[in-house]
Amino acid sequence: MSSFDVVIIGSGPGGYVAAIRCAQLGMKTAIIEKYSSLGGTCLNVGCIPSKAMLASSHHYAEMKHFADHGIEVTGEVKVNLQKMIDRKQAVVDQTSGGVKYLMDKNKVTVFEGTGSFEDATHVKIDKNDGSSEVIEGKNIIIATGSKPANLPFITLDKERVMTSTEALKLPEVPRHLIVIGGGVIGIELGQVYLRLGAQVSVVEYLDRIIPGMDSSLSKELTKVLKKQGMKFYVSHKVQSVERDGDVVTVKAENAKGETISLEGDYALVSVGRKPFTNGLNADKAGVKITDRGMVEVNDHLQTNVSNIYAIGDVVRGAMLAHKAEEEGTMVAEIIAGQKPHIDYNLIPGVVYTWPEVAAVGKTEEQLKEAGVDYKAGSFPFKALGRARAGGDLDGFVKILADKKTDEVLGVHMIGARCADLIAEAVVAMEFKASAEDISRMSHAHPTFAEAIKEAALAATDNRALHV
Repeated sequence: MSSFDVVIIGSGPGGYVAAIRCAQLGMKTAIIEKYSSLGGTCLNVGCIPSKAMLASSHHYAEMKHFADHGIEVTGEVKVNLQKMIDRKQAVVDQTSGGVKYLMDKNKVTVFEGTGSFEDATHVKIDKNDGSSEVIEGKNIIIATGSKPANLPFITLDKERVMTSTEALKLPEVPRHLIVIGGGVIGIELGQVYLRLGAQVSVVEYLDRIIPGMDSSLSKELTKVLKKQGMKFYVSHKVQSVERDGDVVTVKAENAKGETISLEGDYALVSVGRKPFTNGLNADKAGVKITDRGMVEVNDHLQTNVSNIYAIGDVVRGAMLAHKAEEEGTMVAEIIAGQKPHIDYNLIPGVVYTWPEVAAVGKTEEQLKEAGVDYKAGSFPFKALGRARAGGDLDGFVKILADKKTDEVLGVHMIGARCADLIAEAVVAMEFKASAEDISRMSHAHPTFAEAIKEAALAATDNRALHV
């Protein structure tokens, strides 16, 4: 029987990063993955492929504005969806191959198969070739991720009524795509097909899209996407989803009790994700799993069984790849005897639409609910020279700071390059920066990052310079 210092079940961003860090710290490490490619949901059917499709569709959408820049395109510009999907898959394959290279480089043993507990220190691997093997782990990390959630009355045929996995490989551009759920995944994939020519309707149970983010971001993104042609039905409760041949009918009830009916050729069910612990046999190891399939952990991500840990989407908190990575690193260092920590308040959230949406820290709604005395400063992208030069005028940056101490409590932004710009806010807040600290730092001109400086100035006695 093979024996390891650490055995990791699942090779997503949390699992493979944990494996690398364990190996760096001198531990003999194994990782178990049931699929033939490493990287989990994020690399194979989530973050990476969706961003590839967003990038390709963005290029196509941008071509409509080339004439504004003095670039004349003669002839018809066409979408080759299959080639777009092939390119997406090539990006996925290259990225997954990169993870395999990192496993080899760090001498991590990779087992291809489904891992399940035999007891607290032994994991059985049911291999994809039909054989099985049991390995021993002094420490075990559960990193099995999540799967798309569904509503109990919806039948997913994965052809016309589908999840995000199937939406990444459609055989055609939909005529009318009905997106059930106005969260990050639904809005991102909705914009992909909107750009390619589909009519897109979003049905959301709550009163706004991206409901987990600051309401000002939701309002601005709604405005921009409406301008692009997306339709929204917020405060609508889906009652039924029925398919008849190539027609999908979605019925929903609005806040007044009235029923609407939408007909499309595809429906994307995007109502969140749920922890995936099926087949783990956690009970054999004595690990507690909640009724919702989530692994219970303490502040050190340790389960009720002292040598077994869990990270990523199977534990509490936001289901984000970079959150899982931080947890994978933290657990590896805890096992090695170190004392790392994670400030979950400083895990940024991003929506990769265009304009991009990003945020870190507290929202205005959270500060009001907590009774925090705060001040706000915002700055519109349309006032930036760089934004005007590039034609990316939508959006703003908003900084929330403590009214007494001036410490930055939250940064919320929507606009060009915000997915990258948010890192400045994370760094500032990690070091307890005040709004004035940021306002006195030199930002290169002309850049999009100047909006952060100007928002900080606006939050410091309303001193914004360029508005």
